[in-house]
Amino acid sequence: MSAVVIVGAQWGDEGKGKIVDIYTEFAEVVVRYAGGPNAGHTLVVGDEKLIVRLLPSGILRRETLCVLGQGMVVDPQVLVGEIDELRRRGHENVEERLLLSERAHLILPYHIELDSLRESSAPQDRAIGTTKKGIGPAYEDKVRRTGIRAGELRDLDRLAQRVAAALEAWAPTMKALGGRVPEVSEIIEPLRPLAARLVPLLGNASVVTEEAIRSGKRVMLEGAQGTLLDVDHGTYPFVTSSSAVAGGAAIGAGIGPNRISTVLGITKAYTTRVGSGPFPTELDDEDGKHLQKVGDEFGSVTRRPRRTGWLDLPALRYAARVNGIDGLALTKLDVLTGLEKVKVCVAYDTPQGRVTDLPIDQLDDERVRPVYEELEGWTENLEGARVLEQLPPAARNYVRFLEEGAGVPVYLVSVGPSRAATIVLHNPFVGRAAAP
Repeated sequence: MSAVVIVGAQWGDEGKGKIVDIYTEFAEVVVRYAGGPNAGHTLVVGDEKLIVRLLPSGILRRETLCVLGQGMVVDPQVLVGEIDELRRRGHENVEERLLLSERAHLILPYHIELDSLRESSAPQDRAIGTTKKGIGPAYEDKVRRTGIRAGELRDLDRLAQRVAAALEAWAPTMKALGGRVPEVSEIIEPLRPLAARLVPLLGNASVVTEEAIRSGKRVMLEGAQGTLLDVDHGTYPFVTSSSAVAGGAAIGAGIGPNRISTVLGITKAYTTRVGSGPFPTELDDEDGKHLQKVGDEFGSVTRRPRRTGWLDLPALRYAARVNGIDGLALTKLDVLTGLEKVKVCVAYDTPQGRVTDLPIDQLDDERVRPVYEELEGWTENLEGARVLEQLPPAARNYVRFLEEGAGVPVYLVSVGPSRAATIVLHNPFVGRAAAP
């Protein structure tokens, strides 16, 4: 049995698309276990490039089964749109390889409207910085038991009653924020053609995933966002609304935790963050501009500029602990090329003294300051490296420093945007290095 979880080890945007793409070549089933269309994964297979928000990252692999798990919140219009885009690109068998969990919750237009009303009306210092895609309100409906699940698309008359109850519950909030409460028919009628497309895709994701693992198939479980945006383990309240850590994979896919064989954490060689919230290693100088420009640090869906900063080892150790990370995939090492000196946060000074653990609940305290260690930079181009020995000494030293500081071995190093620009040290599906 081989079920591998791939999880972001920072604030999201770690470059999961490329890494997932490399490993999906070996996966027979790819399960997306959490989140919604608020984050884009950029996939490149051959000459084809595609940004997906809901579809699992194995969708460009024509033999791979892709599962949208019960931990997700799914916008029907976005999902159908992504399927149609693949059809336009000549992928004829998309629906045959796609399973939508009947227990996944739906994002409906009133969720998106609520998200927008809340974010636009919040004072600047209290705005979360959401993408306004309806993620938070949909998860709220889920936990207060007024949510709509994908399986309910089979009976739109019954679903209309459920929508009426949800709208009644949301009406005071929408009116207080200056919004308009839609009629039930305004929600149901646009759903009819979408339901006709999605109902044939419905199934029991838990059963399918468990059977795949038991039969010896290679299964990849992929999340969205990153550890520091997890609703329980992130920099609350500036977090997403779902479980982005590896433990959420078992819940969101509907399998037991003992089915997971490996947890792979993805980290950039530096740190980025989108939206509001504390970011202790953030840079607003020329080094920060270098990281943003050279790293093309703009959201793949929103194109919002990402905040940039030095690598945070206490945060990485924290991610390794709460996820049980077995190995790290280090991305965008090449972006550091050209910097004379490279800094890494190795500890924090706090009112209680210096600590090497991440003081995650104190990061908004101005008295909590990162402690840096400075390393030599390098000027050599890294994109041609295919083994660690081909990296310049300063870059190799940086990888070793990260590995030792995080306490986790590095499984992969990305040295450029192309799929080939990768040093693979260990493949969790086959137990050895395998070229991309």
